[in-house]
This record gives sequence, structure tokens and C-alpha cells, in this order.
Amino acid sequence: MRTAFISHPDCLLHEMASYHPECPARLSAINDELLASGLMRAMERIEPHDIPLASMEQLERVHSPEYIASLAAKVPSTGIVHLDPDTSMNRYSWNAALRAAGAVVMATDLVIGGRMTNAFCSVRPPGHHAERSRAMGFCLINNVAAGVAHALEAHALERVAVVDFDVHHGNGTEDIFRNDERVMMVSIFQHPFYPYSGISGRSERMVNIPLAADSGGEVFRSAVNRFWLPSLEKFKPQMLFISAGFDAHRDDDLASLNLVEGDYAWVTRQIMQVASVWAGDRIISTLEGGYDLRALGRSVAAHVKALCGAAVSD
Repeated sequence: MRTAFISHPDCLLHEMASYHPECPARLSAINDELLASGLMRAMERIEPHDIPLASMEQLERVHSPEYIASLAAKVPSTGIVHLDPDTSMNRYSWNAALRAAGAVVMATDLVIGGRMTNAFCSVRPPGHHAERSRAMGFCLINNVAAGVAHALEAHALERVAVVDFDVHHGNGTEDIFRNDERVMMVSIFQHPFYPYSGISGRSERMVNIPLAADSGGEVFRSAVNRFWLPSLEKFKPQMLFISAGFDAHRDDDLASLNLVEGDYAWVTRQIMQVASVWAGDRIISTLEGGYDLRALGRSVAAHVKALCGAAVSD
């Protein structure tokens, strides 16, 4: 099992405000935990100078040209510009967003090309709330969507699945792929909760499972077993992408689900089993939410340890 770790210093330069929970310290907390646990040595770390910026062609597969041009034009020379009450940019944000999407595209090439079995992209800003023509929810570019579209268009895959276990519904990913029969999305999310979507428009390819506040691991695992796994087995994906948000952790104050590290390890193994049967083990995981820094570091470590094929206790 060869697991790539992909991150870039550009992603540390994006800041939305000194108080904002989606902060550079998130990546530092992940890096520190992976180093302290020895997991960094178990992965193949991609050198930052090898990680490209996403190209306009790659971005325009998932976002409108008008949106891309508008977003690039709003980058401030100093200070912060607000795109909505939760989402803003500084002078480095656009470059960070291009690097984050470029990392997922690169990971896609590495895994499909057989150089890596799977990959974890420790990047920010996150992406799963970014719709085709709208930034929101801390997200500018939909990173996971850029990777999925690259697998479909550049590598001619016919069936790709997105697994989203962030505490918030991935409305942007659904917006981009709702009408694309080549893509399945399975997700859980707290409901009712931001962005107050994911209930209407559910289908055989948009398997969105709402969870009530205070739901824990037992409810989560039941939803995966009852809904995700049968749907994925029927779809037979040739590759899986994970929107890996860790804000459903019980210690994360921005939401009210009660998952723990063992739940993230468990679901990762379920995804890996699906990938082993249908997708040649091919998985790309990219960071979404997770705002309690200690819980985030531990949860990513459990997720990555499973991706590396190591035994993890539940």
C-alpha cells in the first residue's frame, strides 16, 4: 500500500480573519500529529515544488468561466475581501486555492498512473461547498470536484464516486455533479444545519443521509452499512474520492455530532474495501472541515493510518 501525502506551504498563507476557525493552524496540527505518530514516515511525501497550480482548463470543468474570472478579479492587494459572511480572501487566497485544487488533480494522476495506491491531500481552503458559480462556506474552488472531473475527462473513467463524511452537506459537489450520470455521491451530514441542503433532490446517485444532532458512531455506521455500501456496490465505481471533513467529531464545537477517531478509521476501511473490489484500490482523500485542532490531528491520523493499510482499533 503506497499512500501519498500532498501538502504545500501556499495553503498556509490563506487567511480569512484572525478569529476564523478555518485557519492555517489546521494544517500545522495535522502535520504535527502525523510526525509525532510516525505516520509521516509511512507515507510518500510529495515535494512542494512538484505540486502544480490547477490550470484554467481543470477549473472550468467544474466552475463557470465567469465565476473563475470574477473570483480572480476580487483578490485584494492588501487586507481581506469578503465573499459572504463566512468566506473571504486575502492576497494569497487565490494562489492557495489553485494549489489545493492542483494537489487533488496531481494526486489523481499519481493514483491512476499506478505510482501511488491512494493519497491524502492536506490542503486548504476546503472545497465541497463551492458550487459551479458560487463561493460559500469557507470554500473557493471545489477541490474534490476538480479531481473527479480530471479522472473523468483526462483519464476517461466512466464511474467515479465521492464519499463525503463532513458534518455539513457537500452542496457544491452535488451542484456540480447532480446531472452527471458518471458520478455518485454518498454523504452524511447533520440536519437541519448549514447549508440546509441535501434533503431535496436525493436520488440513486445522490445518496445523502441526514443525521440528527447528537448522533454518534452507532448511527453513523448504521447509515454507512444500510445506504452507502449497497449504493456503491450497485454503482461499481472505478475510483473513489473522499471529502474528508472531521468536524463531526464530538470535540468539535462548530457542530453537534459525536463521532470519534475510531469511526473515521472504520469508515475509511469500508471505503477501502469498496475500492479493493471495484476500483483497483484507487482512493483520493482531500481535507474539508475539522476545527478543533487536537481532534482534527488525531482524526486525520486515524484516517491516514487506515489508508496506509495499518491496523487501527475501533
